[in-house]
Amino acid sequence: MDYLLQGMFGEKSPTKVVAVFDDQASAEAVIGRLLRLPGMEPGQVRLAGPKDLRTHRADLFGRKMEPEQRGIFQTLLRTHVVTGFAGGVLGLVLYAYLMGTGHPMMVSSPLLAFIAIVGFATTFGLMLGGLVAMRPDHIRVITQVRAALRSGRWAVVVHPTDGHQADLAQEALQASSANVMRTL
Repeated sequence: MDYLLQGMFGEKSPTKVVAVFDDQASAEAVIGRLLRLPGMEPGQVRLAGPKDLRTHRADLFGRKMEPEQRGIFQTLLRTHVVTGFAGGVLGLVLYAYLMGTGHPMMVSSPLLAFIAIVGFATTFGLMLGGLVAMRPDHIRVITQVRAALRSGRWAVVVHPTDGHQADLAQEALQASSANVMRTL
């Protein structure tokens, strides 16, 4: 699964593990434990507090939640290329099947049928790529973190680089009896 995620997404850390705490001291205590996990680097663990939502610091909140701006652009590109290509291939397979069955509409206008089937399949593949690139799982977590910060709580955001590191981070955060959320 990690290989698929790394190939589809341009980010080094496609998964986010987030925990929400009532106070800053509890959040900072957990950060120390997270940094002792195997392979975890200081840049992978971020603390977000109520002050990060202020208007002049809104960009800072965005960078804490989604630090890989260049990776997001690569994700947009990769997801559209992969899903658009897959849609085109599926369209070709469907076209070949329908031509092979001798369907009257296919036989009477093979070029128009080819353009319609492969064109629509590619378009739907590109639309799926857009949906994947929007990362609805991230939007849900970011929305919940914003709500928690608005109510004066603190969040620890972990950007693990693989599934094993994500599992370890999730276990460490759950051991602290915080509200834990995870993407993908």
